Amino acid sequence: MAILIADSGSTKCEWCLVNGNKKQVVITQGLSPYFLDSTQIEVILRNELLPALKKSVVDIVHFYGTGCLNPENAKIVKKAIKAVFKEAEVNVSHDLMGAARSLCGNNKGIACILGTGSNSCYFNGQKIVRNSPGLGYVLGDEGSGAYLGKKVIQYYLYQTFDEDLRYKFDEKYKTNSTEILENVYKKPLPNRYLASFTLFLSENRGHYMIENIIEDGLNDFFYNHLCKYGEIWKQPIHFVGGVSFAFKDVIHELCNGYEFTLGKIVKNPLEGLVEYHKN
Repeated sequence: MAILIADSGSTKCEWCLVNGNKKQVVITQGLSPYFLDSTQIEVILRNELLPALKKSVVDIVHFYGTGCLNPENAKIVKKAIKAVFKEAEVNVSHDLMGAARSLCGNNKGIACILGTGSNSCYFNGQKIVRNSPGLGYVLGDEGSGAYLGKKVIQYYLYQTFDEDLRYKFDEKYKTNSTEILENVYKKPLPNRYLASFTLFLSENRGHYMIENIIEDGLNDFFYNHLCKYGEIWKQPIHFVGGVSFAFKDVIHELCNGYEFTLGKIVKNPLEGLVEYHKN
């Protein structure tokens, strides 16, 4: 039986086709139903996924994606997948469930996503019992790539960066306030655009302004979300996502400061999801 498992954020979607002991990983652009309709998602699947899978027959699709907690959004994604894999059983769930199953398996724990966006939940080993509300990149997403990237842009446009950082920013991005504001307010997928500036943070670690942005942004996630879980004092806390993986040293320090028990920090949940569904 061939199982196709997908983990999709706003920026990219990672697929793994599991057939016995054979595994094939394919990466496509992110499939967020907040930004794409069924037709657009179907086109991406046909253009970016199917050619890589060639003529493989898929029996079951397990899709975990951002925005799919909303039932209407889940329908948008399921319709597109069904149009491409007509004979397959299709299960669509949200990225937070994917993170919880990948990180916790069948055990209790706090599962956190820190990628382009951010989210968290308490997982009792079977289902998500409690979820700190995700308000998206405009109102929330503390600790996410979009949140941290927004801080980078603010420091640049407010001329808070010192001369050294401002020079490095200009050399790397060769942009200006007009272009930045157009990308944020007029062009599609502004959350991806904002998150792209987290690379500037990674490349300039050690500068006190950079460290302040990272620590303050991640601390906002801890304070506004993790501290709201009563279970946080009894269960391990796990992280998944590019931001958590890139800045895991800061997460270690914050967990020590808050006296939380730190569990896993992984870059993406796909490997854990493959094991979960194989078992």
